[in-house]
Amino acid sequence: MTETVEFEPRILGFLCNWCSYAGADLAGVSRFQYPPTLRVIRVMCSGRVDPAFVLRAFSRGIDGVMILGCHPGDCHYATGNYYARNRVKVLKRLLELAGVNPDRLVLDWVSAGEGKRFATLVHDFTERIKALGPFGLAQDREELQERLAAARRVVESEQIRWLVGREREMIEGGDVYGQAVSQETFDALLESSVVAEYLRSRLLLLTAGRPLSVREMASEVGMAPRLVLPHVVALEQAGLIAMVGIEGNSPKYRS
Repeated sequence: MTETVEFEPRILGFLCNWCSYAGADLAGVSRFQYPPTLRVIRVMCSGRVDPAFVLRAFSRGIDGVMILGCHPGDCHYATGNYYARNRVKVLKRLLELAGVNPDRLVLDWVSAGEGKRFATLVHDFTERIKALGPFGLAQDREELQERLAAARRVVESEQIRWLVGREREMIEGGDVYGQAVSQETFDALLESSVVAEYLRSRLLLLTAGRPLSVREMASEVGMAPRLVLPHVVALEQAGLIAMVGIEGNSPKYRS
């Protein structure tokens, strides 16, 4: 009789040096029990965790990622954990666009004296990932890698990095003209920018391999051609994509 092997998630944890890593150390010293599923990378601040690190981890088959930092207001570098929160918000949206359950990523806070809390968070997240199952099935691995590559291009773009880094400044101090920016207005701007950048990144990756018409690009990304066309025009105007021929009545583009 064959025994069923229980799925053991591979979880990567980014822990800030001053709080959550010390909390993890306290959990070990205090012998608080938690699953041996977490592989830890110690960083000086949760704000040091580049979104590209997280996406690269998923592209290499990690089942879940935890980012643990100091509680808001207690950051050793004053505002690092606020930047981490902004980046994770963008990351979760990109994971959703890429067809990845955003619950595979968690951001939380653990102080140096919260060893028990650290153990509980690891246990709960492990159970969540077990319920979701292994990340990326073999049959959709190639497409998943392409989607994650598009997401990485977004988080590495100057526009998105600038917006994420300026959120608090724009909401609390106003824009370059000194006009107040509401949270709702900023969130709408960030959402539209992330979605547009992700779609354009996918189009660039798709047309890098072979020339495609707008209709073919639309079919690949699951959108109507009329919605894809403005992005193709924008990419062409930026010199990132070019028409390389015509098939029938359809121009073909390549990046």
